Amino acid sequence: MAKNILLTVSYDGTDFCGWQRQDGQRSVQGELEAALKKLFGADIALQGSGRTDSGVHAKAQAANFLCPVDSIPDKNIPKALNNFLPPDVRAHEAASVEDSFSARFNATSRVYRYFILPKQTPLASTNRFVWQINFLPNVGRLNQMAQCLRGELDCATFAAAGDASLSTKRYLENAFFFEQEDNFGQKHVVFEIEANAFLYRMVRSLVGTLIDFDRNEKDAKDFKSALESRDRSKAGPTAPPQGLFLWQVKFDGTRRHP
Repeated sequence: MAKNILLTVSYDGTDFCGWQRQDGQRSVQGELEAALKKLFGADIALQGSGRTDSGVHAKAQAANFLCPVDSIPDKNIPKALNNFLPPDVRAHEAASVEDSFSARFNATSRVYRYFILPKQTPLASTNRFVWQINFLPNVGRLNQMAQCLRGELDCATFAAAGDASLSTKRYLENAFFFEQEDNFGQKHVVFEIEANAFLYRMVRSLVGTLIDFDRNEKDAKDFKSALESRDRSKAGPTAPPQGLFLWQVKFDGTRRHP
């Protein structure tokens, strides 16, 4: 009897066109579905909690699929699946969920983190996962601007061209910067943001704008004005993809509008 499985995976997005399956291009979804077919001997459709763009990574992407067999215990599925996956995609957890459960529609919020490395040369081992900038940002000023990102907001200023969303309003739970030293002794500035959903390239646009405004000594008043303008030309440049991670998908919060 088929069972609905919620799968948690991580991936290095550098060599992918993104999460979503695309003809003729390498995608995370495509690699996972190919591995599931090898494991279970059947075509399996995987539904992710959301799409990540080309070059964007995930610490904990969530996806669900209908498992055609019940002979493999849930806890053993990740290890078995990893035997058929390339090294830049790993399965970590699997659990049975209700038949009606959807990783996309049952998610109550998504958490992203963006890693910035100021005035240092990235190590070869971390170069694919940080944005290197040539000045020391003012974390206090960045957090004053980030305080504007709370509650239900029209985020049209930070939507990239090509966004097909029916509404540009999103509910932002939190947004803040903090400093963190990695295992190799390099100090990063990290931006974390949580919302019910995001517009196309919205997080990268926010990061690029906040860093640009800080570099040019603009303040929270300037940032709020740009946000409320709903004018993409008032935003700064879009940050590159390699510093961005889908960090967590939550299913236990308040369900907001799509």
